[in-house]
Amino acid sequence: MEEIKVTNIVKFHILFLLYQRPVHGYELMTEIEKLVGSKPSASQIYPFLSVLKKNNLIAIKEEAERDKKVYELTEKGRRFVEKKLEMFGGIISATIEKDLTTCAHCGCKVYSGGYEETIDGEKITFCCTHCAGTYKRG
Repeated sequence: MEEIKVTNIVKFHILFLLYQRPVHGYELMTEIEKLVGSKPSASQIYPFLSVLKKNNLIAIKEEAERDKKVYELTEKGRRFVEKKLEMFGGIISATIEKDLTTCAHCGCKVYSGGYEETIDGEKITFCCTHCAGTYKRG
């Protein structure tokens, strides 16, 4: 199997979109444009799809409607994408971990916002007013 490098956000989004559902090339381009704010070129999409096909990670189906090709992950492809999502998830978790606070009542992690109250002179963070009220009553 050729090494598949996911070296940019366009490739990552291609994998993410294929993981969600079968898609055709134009749909990949328009969805990626919505996600990243700029339209990717065909040269960013189709060579990567070709590598995925060569490695049996996607299957291609021809649709009668204007001879569109629909790309769909194979089982091997789904496992590959799951590994990539875990890897990127770990990177994201490590990046935001320092910015998380823990709700003093339920223990959930709060990334931003939250609800703070001063109780007995101490500023305490909660995820919501409901947790703050329950904490004060309990």
